[in-house]
Amino acid sequence: MTSISLPPDHRGQGARFIDATFKTTARRPPASTSFAGQTTIITGSNTGLGLKCAEIMLDLHLTHLIMAVRSVAKGEKAASLLRKAHPDADIEVWELDLLSYDSIRSFAKRCESLQRLNIALLNAGYWEMDSWKIEPSTGHEVTVQVNYLSTALLAFLLLPVLKRSSRPGHPGRLSIVSSGLALASRFSNHDAVPLIPSFDKLGPFSVMAGQERYSTTKTMECMFVYKLSQLVAADEVIVNAVDPGFTKGTALHRDVKGVLMKTVMALANTAARTPTQGAWCYIDGIAVKGKESHGSFVMNWQISCFHSLMYTPEGKQATERLWEETLQELDFADVRSIADSLRK
Repeated sequence: MTSISLPPDHRGQGARFIDATFKTTARRPPASTSFAGQTTIITGSNTGLGLKCAEIMLDLHLTHLIMAVRSVAKGEKAASLLRKAHPDADIEVWELDLLSYDSIRSFAKRCESLQRLNIALLNAGYWEMDSWKIEPSTGHEVTVQVNYLSTALLAFLLLPVLKRSSRPGHPGRLSIVSSGLALASRFSNHDAVPLIPSFDKLGPFSVMAGQERYSTTKTMECMFVYKLSQLVAADEVIVNAVDPGFTKGTALHRDVKGVLMKTVMALANTAARTPTQGAWCYIDGIAVKGKESHGSFVMNWQISCFHSLMYTPEGKQATERLWEETLQELDFADVRSIADSLRK
């Protein structure tokens, strides 16, 4: 069953956290899993789960890895270790700054020259821990910019490349890294018209406000995945969102300070998944789950429901409004034409 066909989960986040942390057994990829002959892009792959996923995919015979990172120097440092461990693999580091639409377009243009692109794992994300920030080049709050708008643009631009590389029985894979918090957001501005600009009207910052903003962008990602999947058949490209779960040793919380840091670290040391287990979730989404996951949210190694809002009339309207405003926001990249061409 797809996410949208499942009943919504009205439980609190605490109950879902207990299920994920204490009632779910981590599943390593099947022994038959192989990425031989494939080319994979992983964004944000110089640290944390992106790097761990790269390591595991190379262990599973990945032929060509493209590490899409903001800092090429840091990417090369991580890549040098991977190259030593996997001398037969082709490991490249490409610059990608998700705060820059120009950088995203340049990166995608470079991808068009690839002989093949089988998998794109959009792992890079942002969680504001300090103070609200606006990206000057776009005028949007940085969490929304990185997690939603820039990720959406990259997904639009890579989807035709993935479709072109697919062959019968071997669809391309586009996975956007989401979070279990996608089910927990309040999304109190979901009825705002217009919707996207409403995120730039910022009140006082607090740690909880930063968490809510992060959670809301993850809900928005699921809305986007649901709509984007309707542009392409699962036989051509499987589009989904995947949650790695609460995982220790990631870079996402690197800016957490004070009491919250102590709380997060205490939870991480006692209950969180290891980076390897979190990366296994990625592998599950990009290789183990099949066409049944198209347009869905994969969490705890199974297809999950979406946020309960998405099943309501108001949520369906918000999903459509977000989609239309996203097309409008990204019109400079001609995403409507891309969408039309994919439907053919």
